[in-house]
Amino acid sequence: MTARRSPALSGRVRAPGDKSMSHRSLILGAMATGETRIEGLLEGDDILATARAVEAFGAVVERTGDGVWRVKGRGELRTPSGVIDCGNAGTGVRLLMGAAAGYPLTATFDGDGSLRKRPMKRVTGPLAQMGAGFGWLADEDRLPVEITGGALRAIDYEQTVASAQVKSAILLAGLNAGGVTAVTEREKSRDHTERMLRAFGAEVGVEDVGEGWRVMVKGGQPLTGTFVAVPGDPSSAAFPLAAGLIVPGSEVTVEGVMLNPLRTGLFETWLEMGADLTITNRRQSGGEEVGDVTARHSTLIGIVVPEARAASMIDEYPILAATAAFASGETVMRGVGEMRVKESDRIALMVAGLRACGVAVEEEPEGFIVSGGPVAGGATVHTAHDHRIAMSHLVLGLAADQPVRVDEPGMIATSFPGFVEMMRGLGAEIA
Repeated sequence: MTARRSPALSGRVRAPGDKSMSHRSLILGAMATGETRIEGLLEGDDILATARAVEAFGAVVERTGDGVWRVKGRGELRTPSGVIDCGNAGTGVRLLMGAAAGYPLTATFDGDGSLRKRPMKRVTGPLAQMGAGFGWLADEDRLPVEITGGALRAIDYEQTVASAQVKSAILLAGLNAGGVTAVTEREKSRDHTERMLRAFGAEVGVEDVGEGWRVMVKGGQPLTGTFVAVPGDPSSAAFPLAAGLIVPGSEVTVEGVMLNPLRTGLFETWLEMGADLTITNRRQSGGEEVGDVTARHSTLIGIVVPEARAASMIDEYPILAATAAFASGETVMRGVGEMRVKESDRIALMVAGLRACGVAVEEEPEGFIVSGGPVAGGATVHTAHDHRIAMSHLVLGLAADQPVRVDEPGMIATSFPGFVEMMRGLGAEIA
């Protein structure tokens, strides 16, 4: 797939449903008793894998319309008849392992080639401390793995690196553990699980600890099915908005974007870089603040991105790097070593892709520095099956001098089905 220098982009589009909340709504709906109705569910490959997984654990899952789903939970997860294939969904598999650990069942988790390369002990370690059993079927710390759950005990766990996936897995297991399970984070990670647990009827305690917090859940709390309205995903909205910032003459609005303060680090960073970015029509949806975000072509300047902001925008660094390529001066991104264990080594891939497109980049163990200026393009970028790497370079190509091609665009469907059609609708030259 190839992106070419485009005329001014314009239009209003709707962000696809938030990926994080879509995973959680399906999993909590399966753990709950009764029916959960979900509107705005992201229907990407990763979410569909989670839907199939909760169905295998005994929930009744039904799609009733575009983004509208029903989950009928039994108040428990049951031993599945086959392997739980999570595809490429890192969030899905880690949260499902946490949920499954609390029930007397045995299940085997697996995924595609990319997911099999991602570390799992960050989750299985604390779950094992709680009493869950794990049998590694190939390499230790990598899928496939067999989990034996039930009879858990509460733990008080301190995270050294803020991770909503790890925190969420522990809290979901803690719902069925004896005592009060607590997770302490030095830096706050996204809090969608805590918010959604409350919507399903659970009590969740939160105490501030320095710049971070301690999140607590008491075991034995039942969940009750509810209604979940999934707002637009800020991580997905970032791509059309970035195109609006870098393509001359553009004005792009993405409607219904979640504005949870733990998810808006990219928007804050762009504003500090001089972006013409405005938010209107702020409102509440599904327990989250949402709004319409407009990006206009801007003269950007490089900045040093605060390392403390990494947890709120770890998935957005690839598209930030793409926009930084058009900024004057250096954009310094440090404290983002977590990028190396995402769907791919995103630091290495962004560095390689930007360099191939004529951008000066300095790679560091825990980050990278992009020096902006004219972007030559004219390259084929290796994406290693990573959807965000692919979309970031396609957006880059819309303002580069020469076309930019990505080698594996099919993976975009894992998080953003309809991305190409949306961008073409705004005037983007993607073929």
